[in-house]
Amino acid sequence: MATDFSRTLSLLRQERGISQRKAATQLGISQALLSHYENGIREPGLAFVVRACDYYQVSADYLLGRTLSRDGAIIVADDLYDSTDEKGNLRGSIMATLQKKLVVNTANVLFDLLGKTGSRSAITAAGDYLSGAMYLLLRHLYRRGKGNEELFGVDAVSFDAGAVEADMAVSRMRYQQALQAEPCPPMTAESLTAYPGLGQSVAQVVHNTDERCKKLP
Repeated sequence: MATDFSRTLSLLRQERGISQRKAATQLGISQALLSHYENGIREPGLAFVVRACDYYQVSADYLLGRTLSRDGAIIVADDLYDSTDEKGNLRGSIMATLQKKLVVNTANVLFDLLGKTGSRSAITAAGDYLSGAMYLLLRHLYRRGKGNEELFGVDAVSFDAGAVEADMAVSRMRYQQALQAEPCPPMTAESLTAYPGLGQSVAQVVHNTDERCKKLP
C-alpha cells in the first residue's frame, strides 16, 4: 500500500521528467527495487533515504511526510493561529468581511477535499499557489503604502519581472500533476451540501469568477 514516502518518491521523479530506469541507475539501485519503493511494496533503508534526499534536493522530513516544506521546516497545524471563528475583527468594511468569509470558507472546502485525496503533493502545491497570490496582493498593497520592501526576500526587479507569477505557474503545474496520480472525490452541486454554510460560499466564488471570465475580451 502506498505511503506518504512512496507517493512523494514517485512524484519527485515525475517532476524531474525522468524514467524509473534512469532514476534507479543514478540512485544506485535496480529499477525493480525502485518500483517497489515507489509503490509501497518495500521500505528502504536509511542509506537510500539519504541518497534520495540528496538526489531530489529535499529534506528527509519532507520525503518521509513529516513536513510540507521541502527544506525541512516543520510547522504543526495546532501551533498556527486560527481566526476562522472570529467575528467582527475586520471593522469598518462590510465588503472586506464578506470577501474574507468567501475566501476562507472556500479554502476550507478545498483543503478538506484535497485531504480526502491523500495527496500531500497536491495539498502542498495548492498552498504554494494560494500563498503566492496572497504574497502578490500584500506586496502591492505594502508598496502602495510606501512600505520598506526589505520586508520581502524577493528583490524588486525580480518581483516586477514576474518571479512570483512564475512560482505560481510551477505550483499550478505540480498541483495538476499530483491530482493525476491520485483518485479525487467527485465534486458536484449536490456534493457541496455536505458542507452546510461553506458550500454556499463555494458556489458564490464559482459564480462570481464565471461571470468575470465571461466578460473578458
